Amino acid sequence: MTILERVDRRAAHPPGPWDEALPIAVALRELAGGAVPGATDRLLSATLALGPSAAPDPTELFGAALRAGLEASLWLQPHEGFALVGLGRAWSVEAAGPGRFEAIAEAWRRRLDGARLRNDGGRVRGTGPLLLGGLGFTGDRPTDARWVPFGAASLVLPQLLLAWAPGGAWLTASLVAPEGDDPADLETLWRRLARRSAAASRDRSAAASPSARLTVVGEQPDRPTWNRLVGSFAGAVGRGRLDKVVLARRVDLGAWADIDAVDALRRLAATAPETTTYAVARGGIVFLGATPERLVRTEGAAFRTVAVAGSIRRGADAAEDAALAAELLASEKDREEHEIVVQMLRSTLAPIAERLTVAAEPTVVAHRTVHHLVTPVTGRLRDRTSILALARRLHPTPAVGGEPRDLALELIAEHEGFDRGWYAAPLGWVGTDGDGEFVVALRCAVVSGTTASLFAGCGIVADSDPAREWEESRIKLEVVAAALGELRP
Repeated sequence: MTILERVDRRAAHPPGPWDEALPIAVALRELAGGAVPGATDRLLSATLALGPSAAPDPTELFGAALRAGLEASLWLQPHEGFALVGLGRAWSVEAAGPGRFEAIAEAWRRRLDGARLRNDGGRVRGTGPLLLGGLGFTGDRPTDARWVPFGAASLVLPQLLLAWAPGGAWLTASLVAPEGDDPADLETLWRRLARRSAAASRDRSAAASPSARLTVVGEQPDRPTWNRLVGSFAGAVGRGRLDKVVLARRVDLGAWADIDAVDALRRLAATAPETTTYAVARGGIVFLGATPERLVRTEGAAFRTVAVAGSIRRGADAAEDAALAAELLASEKDREEHEIVVQMLRSTLAPIAERLTVAAEPTVVAHRTVHHLVTPVTGRLRDRTSILALARRLHPTPAVGGEPRDLALELIAEHEGFDRGWYAAPLGWVGTDGDGEFVVALRCAVVSGTTASLFAGCGIVADSDPAREWEESRIKLEVVAAALGELRP
């Protein structure tokens, strides 16, 4: 069954600007030399500019694909005026284990050999064919049903990719024959999904979606186990076995009706526009979140990353909020935890950078429910390399794993008690030039029908207190829980 056949053809929608002729089929056929794809597995990809009125809302477009049962990915950065929506699968690369970064980079390089590309977006970031996806926290093949559709590591070349940037909006259509659909089908699919997203926007603005009523149905580890593990890990740090280890929680929620993932994404983007809101839909399951932490971004030889570690709740009023921010900045425990991440970034990047700039002191950045200690790190590489190679060096940072890395990961695997899957993993995109951006998948949930599993972690150092760490994790979990619905006792 083609991607087009999976979309309901009977729905009627009023005409709109998306019905204006887009030469998707013409452009792809020209790239194929006038022949219908099928005789070769060469990548054909055409990027065309959209008029302002023809670009649908990114979240609603993702929702239209979700309701049609299609694979889809969403990447929203409201603070930068940037968004990506990937629809369908023209080609993908799956990998596992420690070498997954290199395997994906090499497969992408091979796929681009001999590709025929047309990009009317020029050098606009996010235009042209891209891989979108994640690389898993450990790279092990998942056994937990929550994560099985996502795989150990999976990056997808969408059949249709919508990119929004400050300069406009662009549509990229990609085929890898004989796997791909007919070019005319892709053009028809685009129009149908655009119409549906516009209709959904009207319906949603006319009547707000009711909040799902959520209850906690399970958690791992439970409170007594958490207290024991925090005490044990803090003792190991105090004895000098390691500098830091990150312990995470999974909280499982249930609802009476299906949880509205699209509504949750809207809330996350609206309440935390300074973060990266993301979603990946595979097999009817949606992995979504809004993370404050960039793993790495590259533009040519230039790169950016950030240390995010150490947090405290927001205040009830401006005075309390300022006092809590000052308390965080002065906290020895949080400054120690933060400095471990900064030093790891410095030592990892210095050998490959001709220039490295690390802010002298952390600053406090406020999010909706939490303050974070943040230190920006920028630089320029001696030799240009793929973003995947940089992500391989940096993941997992001490902010989500620990230091020393190998020992911390051993403790997590032995004691945490659940599969992290794509939680705290690199999630993002890479283009034809090897540039792109990956974030650390935090403040997240796996949503499937009436259930959702939420994840949050805390950095454990020598003077960590189990009660305080539990409260910190509760505040982090609350960000996503509030977006999903109303949590009841």
